[in-house]
Amino acid sequence: MRIGFGYDAHRLVEGRKLIIGGVAIPFGKGLLGHSDADVLLHAIIDALIGATSLGDIGRHFPPSDPAYKDISSIKLLEETAKLILKNGFTISNIDSTVVCEMPRLSAHIPEMIKNIAKAAGCDPGRVNVKAKTEEGMGFTGKGDGISSYAAALLDETSIKPFDGASK
Repeated sequence: MRIGFGYDAHRLVEGRKLIIGGVAIPFGKGLLGHSDADVLLHAIIDALIGATSLGDIGRHFPPSDPAYKDISSIKLLEETAKLILKNGFTISNIDSTVVCEMPRLSAHIPEMIKNIAKAAGCDPGRVNVKAKTEEGMGFTGKGDGISSYAAALLDETSIKPFDGASK
């Protein structure tokens, strides 16, 4: 059993779509980033990669790589799910929190959970998403950006990574 923790934050800017949990949310601003800047999925990806002790999201999907320019973070989560399975783990549970004053996210949470579970290859009952505000405090409270936290619990499988050595 392994536990991973992830965090991400992005600045809100004009001229970008707001994508959170793979859901396009109607809002006057979007998150700035190399990919689609899906702050929730980035935190989840970091938690999953961290639980496998394989570094972080930037190591596997570097923002300097043009291949990831404007890519959907759902695709990054799908690749991460393959990576953790290849390394002998399955997802037991994902718990996450998105922090922003606006927009209100509660109506979008069921679709976020569905998207996350599908991309991660797990049952939706193993995924939790919460939305919180900071009561006007900090960069999220002032509406300058959105942050997200995630924790992931992984179970070891009987599948072990191939190390290249013959037996």
